[in-house]
Parts: sequence; structure tokens; C-alpha cells
Amino acid sequence: MSNTTVLDARDLWCSYGTGETAISVIRGASLKVSRGEVVAVTGPSGSGKSTLLHALGLLDRPEGGTVTVCGRNGWSMGGSARAALRNRSIGFVFQFHHLLEEFTLLENVAMPCLISGMGAKEARERAERLLERVGLSHRMSHFPSRVSGGEGQRTALARALVMEPDMVLADEPTGNLDGGNSNQVQDLMMELAAEGGRSFVMATHSRELASAAHRRLRLESGVLLEDCDGNDT
Repeated sequence: MSNTTVLDARDLWCSYGTGETAISVIRGASLKVSRGEVVAVTGPSGSGKSTLLHALGLLDRPEGGTVTVCGRNGWSMGGSARAALRNRSIGFVFQFHHLLEEFTLLENVAMPCLISGMGAKEARERAERLLERVGLSHRMSHFPSRVSGGEGQRTALARALVMEPDMVLADEPTGNLDGGNSNQVQDLMMELAAEGGRSFVMATHSRELASAAHRRLRLESGVLLEDCDGNDT
């Protein structure tokens, strides 16, 4: 694991609603992640784990605080520059893989490259390499409706990695998978962190996934704490 800081979030505040009805969900959360580090964020449903990931991933603006990705403050720049930073440096894996049903697995994985303006040949080659890496070279021409949940989630992981991001944010990446598929996705993320220097921040209820991480944090009443007791609910 490198000492290089990929993510440095400081004093984040996020709320639901506005005015007198606003409910604070994230209260002054700070988080620093090194290159190749895998961090698990646990906490009960509704504690704000997804909200935190959306702020860290430069998707939803927090009400306060800063998010620095690879040395650049994402929330201080304009929308176009922020989108470019997000596309280049951050990959996303969601609990429901959100693959586009009208496209093959290969086309789904190549999509971020094509959107970024990459040539079709390079985009296809990258997608092929990653699908092979996640054990799906035999499924490239299949549509999402014709593959299992585990295969769909591995495809989503390949899609998150295709732009070679510095960091991947994963929201309950094994939440809808059975034991075997969950272990496969978990092992793959740990391997990619070790071999490729990718950083992962995962929101999870899974005790097994949290235990595999290099570091475990817990969201409790909107506060991000070091989790030493291993609770995950």
C-alpha cells in the first residue's frame, strides 16, 4: 500500500430536506484514503452511507466541507472540470449493478470509454481485458438479462475499472449476492487493490466484506468513527 493520498475529505456535512425540516445525515465526517487501500464503511440502514459515498464521489454536493481527489478539490471547481475529474479518477459500483439492458456486457463495460471520447478500438480492447480479468470472457456478447446476479455485479466492477480510476466507490457491492458470488467479488476487489494500486471505499452491511478491508469505519448518528468492535448493523 502506498503512502500517496488518493482521497482527502474533510468536515463533510450533508442533510436531507431544507429549512426547519432538514435532517442532518453526515455531521463533520473526515476521511483520508491512501493508494491501494481498501476502506469499509459500516452502519445501519438509513445511517447515510450512500449519502457519504455520493459526496465523496462528487455526485451530490455537501453543505459543507471539502473533497480532494488526487490533489484536486472537486467541489471548488466548475461542473465540467468536476465531471472530467470524476470520469478519470473515480469508478462507481452500486448495489444494483444498473447495467443497460439493451447493450451486451462488452458494450456496457466499454461505454464510459466511448463517452469520454476514446476510440472504439481502444474502448473495446479495454473492455475485453477487464471482462477476461473478472472471469467473463465467455459472456461478452450476452445481454444483462441472460447472466446471473454475480456475473452482472462483476460486469459492473469491470465497468467501474475501465477508465483506470484511482479510486472505486462501492455501495453494498455484495448486498444482493449469494455467499459464493459475494466471496468472488470480495476477493477480486482485494486483488485489484493489491495488484493495481486501486483504492476502494465500500459501504457495506457484510461482516465478511468489512473484515477483509484494510480499515473499517462506522457511521453512527452522522459521525464517522473508527470501528473496533466489528458490528455491522
